[in-house]
Amino acid sequence: MTQDPMYPDGGDDTRPQAGARRVTTSRASRGRRGAAPAAAGGGGGRGGRGGRRKAPQPGKVVFRVITASLLTLGLFTGVGVSLVYNNLDGNITRVSAGNQVKNRPAKEVVEGPKEPLNILVMGTDTRAGKGNGIDGEAGGGLSDTTILFHVSADRKFAYGISIPRDTAVMRPTCYRKDGSAIAGSGGFVKWNDAYAIGGPFCTQQQFEQLTGVRVDKYLVVDFNQFKDMVNALDGVEVCIPEDINDTKRNIFLKAGTREIKGNEALTYVRLRYRVGSGTDTDRTRRQQAFIGSMINKALTAGMISRPDRMVRFLSAATSSLQTDFDGLSSIADVAFTARGIGPENIKFVTTPWVYSDKVSGGIEWTPEVNKLWRLVRKDRPLTPEFLSQAISAGDAPDGSSTASASPSPSPSQSPSVSPSPSGSPSPGTSPTPTPAPGGLDAKGRENVGLCS
Repeated sequence: MTQDPMYPDGGDDTRPQAGARRVTTSRASRGRRGAAPAAAGGGGGRGGRGGRRKAPQPGKVVFRVITASLLTLGLFTGVGVSLVYNNLDGNITRVSAGNQVKNRPAKEVVEGPKEPLNILVMGTDTRAGKGNGIDGEAGGGLSDTTILFHVSADRKFAYGISIPRDTAVMRPTCYRKDGSAIAGSGGFVKWNDAYAIGGPFCTQQQFEQLTGVRVDKYLVVDFNQFKDMVNALDGVEVCIPEDINDTKRNIFLKAGTREIKGNEALTYVRLRYRVGSGTDTDRTRRQQAFIGSMINKALTAGMISRPDRMVRFLSAATSSLQTDFDGLSSIADVAFTARGIGPENIKFVTTPWVYSDKVSGGIEWTPEVNKLWRLVRKDRPLTPEFLSQAISAGDAPDGSSTASASPSPSPSQSPSVSPSPSGSPSPGTSPTPTPAPGGLDAKGRENVGLCS
């Protein structure tokens, strides 16, 4: 096992011990367990043992939540709305790329009432600052998570594309604030090397040069900011298939479906070993599922009726936020234009990859990644080959969907071979039934450490 920079003491990919408790994750088994209570009138609501989350209401969008929250708080103060807005807007650190991003690709012209938006989100692994040192590791000022969010011009769909930090790339020349050059890598390095060398704008430069996709805006968040957002939602629901007992890193998570928050939530999204195959790409998929669950909860009616909770969420989301958005009003404008996109139309995928020896413990992109970037440039929805590996914000933590079933792709569109662990077809494999375009099948979810 190669040494992981996040865990300098090394780590193993061993699964939990044989005695670890495992929850039943097959949908058929859950149905049998829940049959008797349902017949007795026990219901299947959120309070039940096998219940699902309340279905999201796509019309209740973030902009309306912001407006309702601020107006409610300001009813008795007269200046309350202004004070809350100014406080939230003041949290944001605005930093423009200036001349630190150069030779930028042109943005293709597409039809639509608005322009499509490409927002590059980076999560830094720094342990500096109160609340960031949650795992006893030193951190390296690296970008632990990189996601490109694409919002369509017609504002009918959106998807996030995760780039695993261990992806082998040739880092291009980056630039400092004064415009001086930071020489390219000259050889293969990991994706997150760019952030360590030149910060978010080096990552943006790398992204644009390697994908041909122009970034409209960027966001940088840290551990403590993420944790506070989860706490403001009063927890986010996850399903952990089996007990995780990692005495080496002092990580203990009980199996089952429940809401988690605080350090437990942060531990979960950063967890790598003793779940799934122990790879960074598996962790990326679990992070996607967690973010989807956050989005789902933020759009529920419960947030509308709790303005105090929404203000705490917005305060957490804007604290320590570095971006080139003009301010909270600009972010709210984006949310307002995207008000028709429901959770079931927000998908998360990972760049297609295979294992690679070009960097230690690394992976590399497959040629299919070029199709993915072309979809972004042309402002097209994800095609069935990518949807079959997608995670939706409309999915329940147990893998079921809260949205209506999507039609299956036509035979001419369907992949004809089963996906490899990398998400790419394995040579010589036999044709298998194609998963529904809604996302990972039960086996795929199990492989990455999600309930199915």
